[in-house]
Amino acid sequence: MTTDGPPVIVEDLARLAAHALTVLPEPSTRALRIGLGSGRAAAAFIRALGGRVGAGLRACGVPTSEATATLAREVGIPLAELDRNLLDLTVDGADEVDPALNLVKGYGGALVRERIVAAASRRQVILVTADKLVPRLGTRGRLPVEVVPFGRPLCERRLEALGCRPRLRETDGRPFVSDNGNLILDCAIEPPDDPAAVDAEIRRIPGVVDTGFFFGTADTVLVAEAGRVRTLDRVASAASRRSE
Repeated sequence: MTTDGPPVIVEDLARLAAHALTVLPEPSTRALRIGLGSGRAAAAFIRALGGRVGAGLRACGVPTSEATATLAREVGIPLAELDRNLLDLTVDGADEVDPALNLVKGYGGALVRERIVAAASRRQVILVTADKLVPRLGTRGRLPVEVVPFGRPLCERRLEALGCRPRLRETDGRPFVSDNGNLILDCAIEPPDDPAAVDAEIRRIPGVVDTGFFFGTADTVLVAEAGRVRTLDRVASAASRRSE
């Protein structure tokens, strides 16, 4: 995992990561438990967090992918497993963010673990550059769907019937395999009028593990644009609906 890219993007990611550090909960008598997302924005945050840990911050991370776990170890962040206690915070990226702070995620292939870690957190903070803001989910024309390998033919046929036009994700000419041992079908879609209804239809297909639609998980979205970071907060915070 790397933050390499055009200079402007690298600067934006560094700016986002620095701002994300300012929203960390106040240290207590125990180490902070932080969900660590996947992708370039999350990687920038992990590197910044590693610097804070090296300077004395007591924190441990729960990674959403094996690549994230590797990077966290490299920068000195202790890792922990999920348990029955909520995480203090999760910091992650997204591929689309709509005006209601609903998301499309999964371009990096870690959507299942990202959803689990988000659900296990008191608060989720999403880091994006301004190009990820969309008027409607599906604007970028791609929806990842994770499927069990055995069910791929059925899933493809049912997705096609829904008008989703699935294509098996490949890496170096071979099927991409998620950290869960599953396949990713990247569906070409038009922005649906009712994304939640489309999500529900896809989830009814036997063999589908998860989709890239994330509704109501993001409490705060930090957006890098025009040399600054803008904060978007959900009006009815999802965190208020979570309990021990």
